[in-house]
Order: sequence, then structure tokens, then C-alpha cells
Amino acid sequence: MFKKLAQKLSTKKSKHLSTTINPIDVDFDHRKNVFLDKLTQNAVKLYERECDIKNFSKLVLSDPENKSHEKIMDELFSNGIVDLTEDEKLAELSDNKRFLRDLGLTD
Repeated sequence: MFKKLAQKLSTKKSKHLSTTINPIDVDFDHRKNVFLDKLTQNAVKLYERECDIKNFSKLVLSDPENKSHEKIMDELFSNGIVDLTEDEKLAELSDNKRFLRDLGLTD
């Protein structure tokens, strides 16, 4: 890869001393495409991560006085929804054979 780049650079230097070579323009067969694909994937992941952080920050910092989530949870608990944060409910769930089988932890 570097040999081809050096050869192209030396031939270009002999023709034009002031021009530079863009490494992406050098033909490296499929290696160039693999490199660019990985670079693109990394760029997309970084962009998605940045968007997630911005959206989460906007959601968290939107209105600290808003207590609507507590009202919704109270309504759910009054309608019979089980609070899974209670210790005894967690113990029941951890001993639930169907739940453990669904998770793939038992046969």
C-alpha cells in the first residue's frame, strides 16, 4: 500500500513538485473500500451517539419541575401493576422458572 503511494508520489513529484496526493485517490484495490466502509461506519456510530446524548440531555433538562411521571406511575400501581423495584417482587422474579427459561438461563 505504501509502496504504491510512494511510487505515485515520486512520479507526481517529478512532474509537478508543488502538487500533493490525496491517499484516497490512490488505487488500493478492495482495501480502499474496506477502509472507507469502516470509516463511514465509525462516523455514523459517532453521529448517532452524539444525537443520543443531545436528545437525552434535552429530555432530562427539559423541565425539572415536571412531576407527571410520578403521577403516571401512581396510576399504574393503583391499577394493579406490580412495582418490580420492591425486594420481595425481585426475589419472586428471580425464582420464576418460566422467566429464567425465557432468558435462556435454565433448560
